[in-house]
Amino acid sequence: MKIKTYAEFVKIEHTLFALPFAYAGAFLASKGWFGFRLFILILLAFTGLRTAAMSFNRIIDREIDALNPRTANRHLPTGKISLKEAYALAFFALGVYFLSAYLINDLAFELSPIPAIVSYVYPYLKRFTCLCHYVLGLNLAFAPLGGWIAVTDSLTPKDWPIILLSLGVMFWVAGFDIIYALQDVEFDRRMGLHSIGAHFGVKTALIVSPLNHLIFFALTSISLLKLVGYASIVGLAAIALLLLYEHRVVRTEFNEKSVQIAFFYSNAAISAVLLTTIVFSVALSL
Repeated sequence: MKIKTYAEFVKIEHTLFALPFAYAGAFLASKGWFGFRLFILILLAFTGLRTAAMSFNRIIDREIDALNPRTANRHLPTGKISLKEAYALAFFALGVYFLSAYLINDLAFELSPIPAIVSYVYPYLKRFTCLCHYVLGLNLAFAPLGGWIAVTDSLTPKDWPIILLSLGVMFWVAGFDIIYALQDVEFDRRMGLHSIGAHFGVKTALIVSPLNHLIFFALTSISLLKLVGYASIVGLAAIALLLLYEHRVVRTEFNEKSVQIAFFYSNAAISAVLLTTIVFSVALSL
């Protein structure tokens, strides 16, 4: 079915490790359940933006993907999806995103162009700078802020704990994207593309990545301890163990399987644990 092909094209399953951050922001802002209407609108807004972002990423990188043996079988290089279909999917998803933001509240709609622009710009950056990992992280860092704004319709300096959590998410994404990019180190060097691994080598990348995750853990811990208190300690300990496991897997045997474990399974678990920790901590505080 074509719908299944479109879902594969935008890696819809990766929404599983990203969407919980948007709901985390909403739960933290509301200190409890924030209503079914907002739950659906956050789902639509997040999925719409992520679908558009992934579509533009595939469109912009289609020629590079065709040259890379690892990505040559993707949908655009192989013709499974036409360029016209990819653009149609991207703009439809973008429409869903903007409409959902409009229905959420005024501030969400007013700020909605910022994540959209960042998402569109990101794919170009690996042609110029290895800081592209952090711009990808910024894309997902908007999720907790978006959830928070969806509930409060405001963002002020006194909301610094949610800003810290969002910054932490940026470093979390950058950390695992550095690992993911190691699959293409030699190709990136030949093509003049930029990543931490391509610039500084695999060993350096495997040091920088856990440092990013250490920053993520520190910022997340400060944020949650401030927002929900010591009830979050058990969840934070579980996140620390998952991060350690993720890096142990990659360091023990670096291959496509270990990268998939680190990139998808471990990170899906981390985001799920974080959301569960917040929900239970909020419930205990009621």
